[in-house]
Amino acid sequence: MPDRPILRLLPGRDRRVKAGHPWVFSNEIAMTPAARSLPAGSVVRIEGDDGVKHGAWHFNAHSLIAARRLSTDPDAACDAAWFRARLAEALALRERLFGAPHYRLVHAEADGLPGLVIDRYGDVVALQANTAGMEAATPMIVEALHALFAPRGIVARNDSAVRGLEGLAEETRLLAGDAAGATVEENGLRFPVDLVGGQKTGWFFDQREHRARVARLAAGATVLDAFCHTGGFGIGCAVAGAAQVTLLDRSEHALATAMQAAAANNVADRVTAQRGEAMDMLERMVGEGRRFGVVVADPPAFAKARRDQPAALRAYGKLARLAATLTERGGFLFIASCSHHVAPGEFAEAVGWGVHRASRQGRAAGEARILHMGGAGPDHPLHPMLPESAYLKGMLLHLP
Repeated sequence: MPDRPILRLLPGRDRRVKAGHPWVFSNEIAMTPAARSLPAGSVVRIEGDDGVKHGAWHFNAHSLIAARRLSTDPDAACDAAWFRARLAEALALRERLFGAPHYRLVHAEADGLPGLVIDRYGDVVALQANTAGMEAATPMIVEALHALFAPRGIVARNDSAVRGLEGLAEETRLLAGDAAGATVEENGLRFPVDLVGGQKTGWFFDQREHRARVARLAAGATVLDAFCHTGGFGIGCAVAGAAQVTLLDRSEHALATAMQAAAANNVADRVTAQRGEAMDMLERMVGEGRRFGVVVADPPAFAKARRDQPAALRAYGKLARLAATLTERGGFLFIASCSHHVAPGEFAEAVGWGVHRASRQGRAAGEARILHMGGAGPDHPLHPMLPESAYLKGMLLHLP
C-alpha cells in the first residue's frame, strides 16, 4: 500500500467529486500548511470530511485545479507499471479505431491520464505534459512508451500556455531517440510533420473526419483553406480533384511545410500559398470580389479564457460573414472553433448571424443549409463529466 498524504475536502464541497468529476478545485480542499508544502505534482489520497475515500490524485497546491484524479483506487500504485497499463489501454483502443499508427494516443482526462497529451506519428511520438504531476511522471511515461512499441523518437512539446497555470516553464526538447523526418498518414495522404519547430504537437488529428468530409465535395472546385496550418484541408481537396487550392496562413514555416506536402502528394501545380493575417486577407479578398466553390475557415482559439468569450463570438460572426461572402452560390463552407469557452450553441448562433449578414438567407434564393455539425474524431474521446473536453465544433454549410 503506497504511503501517501491524505487531503480532505471541506464540508459540503464533495458533491462534484461524488458525481464523478475528475477535478478538485483549490477552494474545495482544506489547505493546511502540510498540504501547501507538498511538492507540485505529488500523488495524494483525497477523502471527504465524512471519511469517504475518493481515490488517488495528482496535487498542486498552487493551481486553481488543485487535484486531478488518477484512479478511484486510493492505493493505486501510480508507478511505471501503472502508467504502462494505462497507456496500453489507450493504445488498444486506437488500434481498434485505426488501421495505421497515426492518431492521438492519449487525450488527457478521457484516457485516465489528466493533463497528458500524446500524439503518435508512426514510429515518432510527441508528448505534452500540461500539469506538474505529468511533468514529474514523464520519465515513467517515456519508459512505458518504449516498452509498448519502442518509438524511434519522443519529443516533449511542452510549449502550451496552460503550463504556466501549474508553475511550469514552456519548452520543446527531444526526450529520446531521433524525430527527424516525421510524417503523418491520413485519409490515404502523407504529410511532413515538424515536431520541434511546428505548432502544438505537430498535426491536428482532431479534424481528420472533417477533412475527409470536405474533400469529398472538392472535385472540380476552387478551394480556399484559411488558417491552413500545414494544409491538411486544402491538400486533401487538391488530391480529391479540386481545380485550384489557395492556402492562407500567417506562418511562413507552416506554408513551406504545406507546399512540401503538396509536392509529396503530386498536387503542387494546383496549390498556391498566400501569407498574411487571415482575417485581413479575407477582408481584402471580399473587396476584390473573389469567390470559391469550397471555403474552409479553421482558426486558432479566439477565446483563451472565459473573459474572452464575448469578443470571440463577435470574431466568429465576422469570420462567418467573410467566409460566406467568399463562397460562391451553390458552394460549401466549413467553419470551426477550437475554443472550449465557446459552447456549441453559441458558436452555431454566431455562424448563423454571419451567414445571414452575408445575405445567404431567404427561401426564394435558396436557404442556407447546415449539412453537418460535429466535433473531434474518436481518438479525442470526451470525459462524460468534463464538458471542457468537448472543445472542437465544426459546421459544414451549403450556401445558396
